[in-house]
Amino acid sequence: MQKISVQELLDAYAAGRRDFRKVDLSQANLFECNLQDIDLRGSNLSQAYLPYANLSRANLENALLDNAELGNARLQSASLLNTDLNRATLFRANLCNCNLQRARLVGADLQQVDLRFSDLSFADLQGANLSSANLEQTILESANLAGSNFYRAQLVDFTNAQTDGTTIFPDGHRDNQDSDL
Repeated sequence: MQKISVQELLDAYAAGRRDFRKVDLSQANLFECNLQDIDLRGSNLSQAYLPYANLSRANLENALLDNAELGNARLQSASLLNTDLNRATLFRANLCNCNLQRARLVGADLQQVDLRFSDLSFADLQGANLSSANLEQTILESANLAGSNFYRAQLVDFTNAQTDGTTIFPDGHRDNQDSDL
């Protein structure tokens, strides 16, 4: 994996390059960067700082974004298939129409995120905070939602999702049907 600087990335992107597969941008400061249509498949963006970045239609398949800061980022129609977003902050990010199949979002902050029309099939969202998120027509087929917080989340369809007694539902309650109480 080739380590590149933020300036190298921005200069090449400005010159028209979009293919940045398997590059190391860990801990990069990309605050407010416009990187629409970029291809970062298999890249390392662990602990990257991307608030307010525009990554619309980006290809981030198999990328590492663990502990990344993506608050208020725009990721509409991005591909995040099998992406590692464990403990990432995506507070108020726009993830409409995203492919998040098999993504790992353990402990991620997804408060007030817009996930309308996104696919989270087989995603791991254990302990993720999705309070006040918009999940209109979001696919959660076989997604692991154990310990996730959906308090005040909108239009969530839990059909075929994996919940447990620690999952907090939109009304603030947990499903205690298996408890002895």
